[in-house]
Amino acid sequence: MKRDHWRRHNDELDPDTDYRQIYGVLAQHEFPWDMLMALSFALFRTYAVPGIGRLLDETGAFTTDTQKRYDDTTLLLAAPGEQGFEHPDARAAIRRINQMHRAYDIPDHEMRYVLSTFVVVPARWIERFGKRPLTDREVRASVRYYTELGRHMGIRHIPEDYDAFARLMDDYEKEHFAYAAGSRRVADATLDLMTTFYPWVPDRLMHAFARSLMDEPLRSSLRYATPPRLVERLGPLSLRLRGMLLRAAPARRRPKQLEDIRWIRSYPDGYDISSLGTFPGGCPAPHGDHGAARS
Repeated sequence: MKRDHWRRHNDELDPDTDYRQIYGVLAQHEFPWDMLMALSFALFRTYAVPGIGRLLDETGAFTTDTQKRYDDTTLLLAAPGEQGFEHPDARAAIRRINQMHRAYDIPDHEMRYVLSTFVVVPARWIERFGKRPLTDREVRASVRYYTELGRHMGIRHIPEDYDAFARLMDDYEKEHFAYAAGSRRVADATLDLMTTFYPWVPDRLMHAFARSLMDEPLRSSLRYATPPRLVERLGPLSLRLRGMLLRAAPARRRPKQLEDIRWIRSYPDGYDISSLGTFPGGCPAPHGDHGAARS
């Protein structure tokens, strides 16, 4: 299988109708690690918006059981991409996401901003660190995919193209990024979790490495110190070198599933999608019924 197999495969698809398939190739074949890491760092951007950070801190989910909350968020968001929006697992995942959000008074502009990070942060990460940039067709497919996700979540006034998403994200951050103690607590808990992804790396070095991948507005909003100059240079450089090395690697034949990611570890015996996430009023899921179970 040639190195450019999946790019050529995506070039033959229509981003307006085959967006789920194109996005699936990106997430499972071409850039599985990059996509997951980019979306993980997108979390920090949402924390830097005080309204979002405070709510996550007040619910306690991201600070008292960070591993489970991270895993649940990842698994719920991945279901539509892996299965398609009409699959029972995807419908159950979106229903759970909507149930959690509707338990709180979340402004639509915050939901729209979070959606923009899903579109823009991975594209920018891959352009900076990936083995190749996304093609225009792949960017369009990502926009269509998240537009559809946003529609299922009831988000209004969703941007129609990538440039509009990027303007929304950048303008929103300029207006709303600010320090809040709750935001910092949630960010610290997530950063502590990320140090366990590579347990052989000392925690202090992993913290500094992660901060080296954050831009200055984000670091300032969370009041994170600038990492040592050497780390600030070597952190991004190491990822660019990784991308260069991957250019010579053959195309991935087997799709990378979330079950293959070692730091998704809350459910070694499988999980019931309808039971993922938080239940502010108590869990309504019939735990004896595993019709949407994954193993």
